Amino acid sequence: MIVDVERPEHPRLDQTFNAAGDINDTRDVKLGMTSASAFAYLADGKNGYESSSSSRLTITPNYLGFSPRPTPKLIATYHTKGPALAVSKGIDRDRAVDEDGNQLTVFNRRGSRPFNRPEAERLYLRNG
Repeated sequence: MIVDVERPEHPRLDQTFNAAGDINDTRDVKLGMTSASAFAYLADGKNGYESSSSSRLTITPNYLGFSPRPTPKLIATYHTKGPALAVSKGIDRDRAVDEDGNQLTVFNRRGSRPFNRPEAERLYLRNG
């Protein structure tokens, strides 16, 4: 399920996606960004691990907008010896950027904005 929580007090079901029934035993989902694409990594129980793209340059209309509507597509499946029950996740960044450093989205913080140059430099420069 993809839920629109722009108004958290009134969540709205935007769409459902099960890859024509291929995703049918989901136990855990983790979201991540790679380059300019958003992905959902699924532990799909008896089906193993699966990867679904939710927004990609080649399949998402209006991908250059602030919040394009997801266009999910199953892109990979890996069958495991036993049921896939969980997906581990690396450290989150607070924003996703494309290959050129342009900000795509901000995670985890309400009301956040991109860092300006002095704020960003404080993260990695010492003594000027």
